[in-house]
Amino acid sequence: MKLELTKTLKPFYTAPATPQLIAVPAADFLSIQGKGDPNGEAFAAATQALYTAAYSVKAIYKQQQQDFTVCKLEGLWWVDEKRWKVDGHHSALQVPREEWQWQLLIRMPDFVMMEDVQQAIQTAIVKKQLPLLDGVTFIRYEEGECIQVMHTGPYSTEPATLQLMEDFMATHQLKWNGRHHEIYLSDPRKTAPEKMKTILRQPVKK
Repeated sequence: MKLELTKTLKPFYTAPATPQLIAVPAADFLSIQGKGDPNGEAFAAATQALYTAAYSVKAIYKQQQQDFTVCKLEGLWWVDEKRWKVDGHHSALQVPREEWQWQLLIRMPDFVMMEDVQQAIQTAIVKKQLPLLDGVTFIRYEEGECIQVMHTGPYSTEPATLQLMEDFMATHQLKWNGRHHEIYLSDPRKTAPEKMKTILRQPVKK
């Protein structure tokens, strides 16, 4: 049976419409970093390279009878600290999109090993000739305590949902403790904007 992480790890790939606290343990991801408008060419090329690497890893494990469904695309977002003020996402959204920095992630099953990832990436480089494949890495990432909420609608309306998160933080006397995290559950090429679902996550501390 093919492993589907969004089902076996359901608490991390579902969320309510109101913010909640969740403990997020360490997990393994394929990762690629970049900078610029998420509608730009650099972002599209990085996404292509990351998915290409993920499907190459999947092919190796399918041959070993450990097939899995490639997981949802995720993204960590931040801006230069010099442009970041005390009022959280409000300042970040004032920064030109060309200056946004991001790290794209695709979660891997626990049985995936570094040497297989490296083999998969090298094979993909030869087959696909995508320069950015060299930038794909295999990382272990842990967020710990986070606020998590489901945003329904286009990306452009996320500030309203982000405000719910900041109100929750203020009520519970919590502070930011890491980079803004988004998990893209919907394919924008196939889903109407008003039906798009994105999990918004923010690591926090007392």
